[in-house]
Amino acid sequence: MNRVVLITGATRGIGKEIALKFAQNGYDIAINYRKENDDLKNTKKEIEENNVKCLAVQGDVSNFEDCERFVKAIIAEYGKIDVLVNNAGITKDTLLMRMKKEDFESVIDVNLVGTFNVTKNVISYMMKARSGRIINISSVVGVAGNAGQTNYSASKAGIIGFTKSLAKEVASRGILVNAVAPGFIETQMTDVLKEDIKEEIAKSIPLRRMGSSQDVANVVKFLANEESSYITGQVINVDGGMLM
Repeated sequence: MNRVVLITGATRGIGKEIALKFAQNGYDIAINYRKENDDLKNTKKEIEENNVKCLAVQGDVSNFEDCERFVKAIIAEYGKIDVLVNNAGITKDTLLMRMKKEDFESVIDVNLVGTFNVTKNVISYMMKARSGRIINISSVVGVAGNAGQTNYSASKAGIIGFTKSLAKEVASRGILVNAVAPGFIETQMTDVLKEDIKEEIAKSIPLRRMGSSQDVANVVKFLANEESSYITGQVINVDGGMLM
């Protein structure tokens, strides 16, 4: 019987790459999405090309009842969730002086409250199984901060505190909880940047390049493996040495 992984926000970018990495390694996949679109259809098709099952569950992670419903749907389909990857996230960047109250709240609601909502609904099943892996996608800006991202940085810093606290709560039940903090990663979000800006970013990174979604997916997959069975409560930066 295949292991089962739930990845939130998995229709594109880092989330999609994580889903494909698990599919290539024989996991049955559950992906969460908010709105049906071509990205969802393409991702589901690519996952299933690896001869594994893919269940796409609709729901807004910032809505607790939505999370409760789609987690139950996954359990009904697969009977278990072995690995949870909390990846869903949004940005609404601007300086605090210009930031609207709703822009702060919506980023916190999706990124941080969403991580709580999904984890809260998954954790009881892992506790009963006395095993599980929870991998939360944070960010280097949750560690170091970044001008123009007080909302995003606060949400990602919150995820780090959430990760460490939960790791202490559930370690005795065989559940490992870790966070991955990507740096500058080439995605659809960074594709809009001008080339000269990308070059400046690369100069600030010791490895002199931006990372790929594959770089992040490789670390997430490692944290789900047996090889990482003595690692919990950690934050692993995938940033080319940017914060060292």
